[in-house]
Amino acid sequence: MIHRELRDERSSPMCLPKVRIVHNTDMTHDASQKNRIGVMFSRKAWELSDARSASLVFKLTSLGLLFLAFLPKSQSQTVAMTVDDLPYVPGLRPLNPNDRRSAILTNERILHAFTRHHIPAIGFVNEKHGEQLGAPTNRKILEQWIRSGFDLGNHFYAHADVDSITVEQAEQEILRGETTIRPLLESASREPRYMRFPYNHTGDTKEKHDAIAAFLAAHGYRMAPCTIDNSDYEFNQTYALALARHDMRSAAKVRADYIAYTASEIDWYTKLDRQVFGRDLTHIMLLHDSLLNADTIEAVITLFAERGYRFVTLTEALQDPAYATPETYITKFGPMWGYRWARELNVNVNGRDEPDPPAWINQYVKEAPASAN
Repeated sequence: MIHRELRDERSSPMCLPKVRIVHNTDMTHDASQKNRIGVMFSRKAWELSDARSASLVFKLTSLGLLFLAFLPKSQSQTVAMTVDDLPYVPGLRPLNPNDRRSAILTNERILHAFTRHHIPAIGFVNEKHGEQLGAPTNRKILEQWIRSGFDLGNHFYAHADVDSITVEQAEQEILRGETTIRPLLESASREPRYMRFPYNHTGDTKEKHDAIAAFLAAHGYRMAPCTIDNSDYEFNQTYALALARHDMRSAAKVRADYIAYTASEIDWYTKLDRQVFGRDLTHIMLLHDSLLNADTIEAVITLFAERGYRFVTLTEALQDPAYATPETYITKFGPMWGYRWARELNVNVNGRDEPDPPAWINQYVKEAPASAN
């Protein structure tokens, strides 16, 4: 199966795009990937290289947390942290009850990091993922998020692609998607307020887009956009495969390359949104509930802290006037909101300049025997 992540249409006159291919058993999309110059490693080259250097880079990045207390107090940029696909993203295969221990530990580590650094966050839940993992484990994980003071949002029942279903089916996805989260939130005197579209597909026709938007508003939901994407699902697939094959050298290199790529994407999207609005805006970071993010979350936090970012809630982020920009851009793709705003505001941006993940990340999965997946 192919997961398709399209930042923008290649034919767009306003946003020259980038398109990439990702293997995934859980998501169905298609794309193509361009070569990246200067940061690509051949498979043979990185296999022969010493993994200790990759591990050292990752460890040094993580050590940056020791210096957070010494950062300037005048932090001008803000970001909200959001985590998709709770209760857990396993990698290349569907979730099952055997993932129980890994799912619990992954969420514990992510929540511990958020709590330790006083970072508010929201997790978007796939109800079907919870069913696959098992209701008791799913409930335990989601209760941990609520007890720790974090929010939960709706990510559709089965991660259905709005482009491929009817408005009525989308409405059912939304209603079934709150089966577990609504009673859990109500037990804490809260209710679900935010919904994120799977694949960031908001409706491939104006009629569908507007009908679903009206349904969300009538049921007390606000759509949760996102402005920074680091393709963590791609890296996580390679990471999960490397760990399953006990290939610790490759796993260490995934972590190091993931942090380096995340840094480049934070900088890219910061520049993109400055180009569109002429100022810094409050960003919304998209992550997934994966083992890779559990193993690197401290380093990801460091990347933002080193750039002077202050962490805010999704509610606070959405108060930025940028998010009040009328959503008139209808697309079958799922680009980050900076690209959408560029189209809506007639700002020329070149999406082809956006960095790609190292080519070996997808090549590692592609070259693996089918039995290894």
